[in-house]
Amino acid sequence: MSTIQAAEKPPEDIEIPKPELSIVVEFTGGLEMLFSDQRRHPLSIPVTNKEGNPLTIADLIEHLCNHTMKDTRKELFVLDDHLRPGILVLINDADWELEGEEAYEIQAGDNILFVSTLHGG
Repeated sequence: MSTIQAAEKPPEDIEIPKPELSIVVEFTGGLEMLFSDQRRHPLSIPVTNKEGNPLTIADLIEHLCNHTMKDTRKELFVLDDHLRPGILVLINDADWELEGEEAYEIQAGDNILFVSTLHGG
């Protein structure tokens, strides 16, 4: 009997790590107060979303709300599951409107900046 065995399928209770992207997300203009008063957040996020498609800014916004935001006032960041009007987004120092807005597919090393232009008064 041979001691060499064919590669076995991993048990179903073992989770195989999914590839991740390393990015930096920053918040200014008061948004940092929603994110533990921290302006810069280095993150490792999944390469794909729940459907297996490349991760987009829309997916990142959901991820930020569910995993990074500690404040309960999510309505100050999102409205009807979209980024609240009055928040500018820069992707690698370029306006997200030039990059496809929420449909932009996040790349490793991206720097994504959210800037609030909303002011109380």
